[in-house]
Amino acid sequence: MKNILLVTSVLLLAAGCKNQQKKGSAIPSPGEAIPVTIAPVQQGGLAQNIEATGLLYTENEAKLSFKMGGVVESVYVGEGDFVKAGQVLATLKNNEIASQVSQVQLNVQKAERDYQRAYNLYIDSVATLEQLQNAKTGLDIAREGLAAVRFNQQYAKIVAPASGFVVKKLMSAGEIAGPGIPVLILNHVSGNSHWVLKAGVSDAQWASISIGDKAQVSFDAFPGKTFAASVTNRSLAAEQADGSFTIDVRVYFNGEKPATGMFGKATIMTGKVGQAYVIPYAALLEADGDKGFVFVTKDKKKVQRIPVKIGKLYPDRVEITSGLEQSYYLVVAGSAYLNDNSTIVVQQ
Repeated sequence: MKNILLVTSVLLLAAGCKNQQKKGSAIPSPGEAIPVTIAPVQQGGLAQNIEATGLLYTENEAKLSFKMGGVVESVYVGEGDFVKAGQVLATLKNNEIASQVSQVQLNVQKAERDYQRAYNLYIDSVATLEQLQNAKTGLDIAREGLAAVRFNQQYAKIVAPASGFVVKKLMSAGEIAGPGIPVLILNHVSGNSHWVLKAGVSDAQWASISIGDKAQVSFDAFPGKTFAASVTNRSLAAEQADGSFTIDVRVYFNGEKPATGMFGKATIMTGKVGQAYVIPYAALLEADGDKGFVFVTKDKKKVQRIPVKIGKLYPDRVEITSGLEQSYYLVVAGSAYLNDNSTIVVQQ
């Protein structure tokens, strides 16, 4: 009985070894030529799409300020508030302005008396015509000064020029506002105003983008939706903070109601085609960041393992920006068992 079991075990072990040899027959033996598939290394046309991110604003933006300086009395709105056209948004303390108006009014009254006195003396042939004319000029100047201060008094408050959202509140009550210094920044959402994504790009990307380029924009607030867009403006000066350039991408929401400040991602189709090396993912090995390796061959007999630099990624291929310049053929299949200087046999 023991002999039968021993013979059976030996037979099973031999059968197992035979099966292992069959399974391992796909692994090339040392020195054996490895079958691979190759493709010529060549450049192809590649659309130069640019990815950019930014925040959503309205196309018309107003920096609201007081015409004359003074102490801010009240700011009635905060960031994000919706305001209507004609709504009072902020005011200056009126004491100083009212005092200026009263002072100019007194000057007008004095000029009126001077003119009346000069007129009476001229009628009595005591004053000359020149003296009468000078008094009249003084009165006109005083009246124009009064009109000016009354005009300025009207602009001691900030009124919303159109309906929209307050993007920035730059001053609060008690601060001193200078003439023309912005107090509030307002985005219009009425009339012919459009929504634009203000995105930052590098100088190289800026040079590739043209006004009118089509784009696609997506927002986390509208999952699964992509909106048609187009480039409407390119800034002519870099941002001092980070050196980027701003582009305006007008977004067509087609009935959706967005909000100011939403974060968006834009893909800009520049219409330009660049020449680049594009290879299948299967040909790329040990990718790490923007670095990787590929196998290439010049004589279709031996392969060489070379480093490459990775560019943009696509659904079924990858752009190689450098490393393939001196190569003839690229191994696109069968590289699993290859080493540097492996012998190959090219499959048709």
